[in-house]
Amino acid sequence: MKETTQKNLEFINKTIEKAEVFAHACNVIHYDMDTICPPDGMEKQGETAAFLGNEVYKFWKLPEFINAAESLYEDRDELSEADRVLVEHLHRDYLRTKNITPEQNHEFELVYNKAFVNWSKARKNNDYSLFAPSLKEVRDVELKKISLRAEADKVPYNNLLDDYEQGMTVEKLDELFNRCKERLVPFLRKIEAASNDASIKHKIRTDFLSRPVTDEQQRKMADWLLRLLGFSFDRGNFTTSEHPFTSALAKDDVRITTHYYPTMFCSSIYSVIHECGHALFELNMQDEDHEHHINDYKSLGQHESVSRFYENVIGRSWAFIRLIYPKLKEVFPDVMHDVTEQELYEAVNLVQPSLVRTEADEFTYTFHIIIRYEIEKAIVNDGISLDELPALWNKKYAQYLGVQPTTDAEGILQDVHWTSGFGYFSTYALGNMYNAMYYKRLKSELDIDQLILDGRFDVINMWMKENVYKKANRLAPGEWIKDITGREFTSEDFIDYLEKKYSTIYNIKD
Repeated sequence: MKETTQKNLEFINKTIEKAEVFAHACNVIHYDMDTICPPDGMEKQGETAAFLGNEVYKFWKLPEFINAAESLYEDRDELSEADRVLVEHLHRDYLRTKNITPEQNHEFELVYNKAFVNWSKARKNNDYSLFAPSLKEVRDVELKKISLRAEADKVPYNNLLDDYEQGMTVEKLDELFNRCKERLVPFLRKIEAASNDASIKHKIRTDFLSRPVTDEQQRKMADWLLRLLGFSFDRGNFTTSEHPFTSALAKDDVRITTHYYPTMFCSSIYSVIHECGHALFELNMQDEDHEHHINDYKSLGQHESVSRFYENVIGRSWAFIRLIYPKLKEVFPDVMHDVTEQELYEAVNLVQPSLVRTEADEFTYTFHIIIRYEIEKAIVNDGISLDELPALWNKKYAQYLGVQPTTDAEGILQDVHWTSGFGYFSTYALGNMYNAMYYKRLKSELDIDQLILDGRFDVINMWMKENVYKKANRLAPGEWIKDITGREFTSEDFIDYLEKKYSTIYNIKD
């Protein structure tokens, strides 16, 4: 390695280490805002977080940092794999933010933080009009940032999709989602017909799902589930929040949250399993990825593939229900005293079109994402009037799921994501498609059902670490899934998985 290359690399690493201190503080504040910050303190906390975030941004705008990073990019063939990944991502970020000054970036961050505060107020008051002006500001910021890119796709929304899932475009998503609609909409109608067929004596029982439980019972169950799945309480913790999430504050500090509902005990169970999946991904990263500052290069689709693998593919499987059934009877005796394993399995796999994405069943969840994706396209590419969004939202819910919200809170205001921009939602559906592909390989190599029955998550987690996690920071998503499976990315495995599983549950023959 040339001496100048070595010096540039040392400078880059030292600068990033300094920036990471500010980023850590910023993440802690955001975690506080999402958990225990009082409502009247939110705006000030948001301003502080915006300031710290901008301090991080200033490091990336230092002329000497840019020169060193771009020089390393030119000499990237001399670097180790981890260092090459780092400088390629720095180059990608440089092109995206080259023309955005720290002052502009700070203004943008204030818009996002203000939007979060106004969304919170609007949701609390069930009034979209309180959020609409901020949503317009967010759209304007997103389009402004696209216009300032050194290299930008002519399709505005493609730039935002690529930020979250490298290489993803409207053209690709349209193909994937159209295939889902083509096969899953008719299949949903078959499920609904089977559910409503009076000649079918067996109906899925759900009455016990709404029986009352205490927060303490749910906390006890969550703690047991996390330990069962392999979550480390020496390197992580969990608490409650309005919207469950995972925050990777540091290499050995990964925190998750859940939400307790007094008459929805399964909601917390599956949010805990979902967030545990995210945490396991972070807690099983290679030390080298942290040391070379590339641990945050996993895409959201990759991350969602893991969280939804644990939540649905494992968590709603017959084997997992058999495993946890005795514990559920112990923790929730008033709920489970007259419930069989089979009744529980069928209930947690009930297909029932609903209004709220986070509470959607495994089958209909994809439609919630398609709806948001199509609305985002209209916002970013078509410049739709934001006053029209509640009506458009309701129309699409009626079209795909046959339900319509009666309030803003259960409709257009249910997600926080648009306070920070667009392009995120599709990653949830992509995650389902990724994990269906690597689940197919996993089943060919391990007796997954027996491992689940035996509680051997150490074996499952090790397979995931070696085959799914290991290269996630180093390969673009399309290359990553091909490296795992040997095949090009497709939605077919996911659709096949759903049709096979739910044909059995609903006794659909054709």
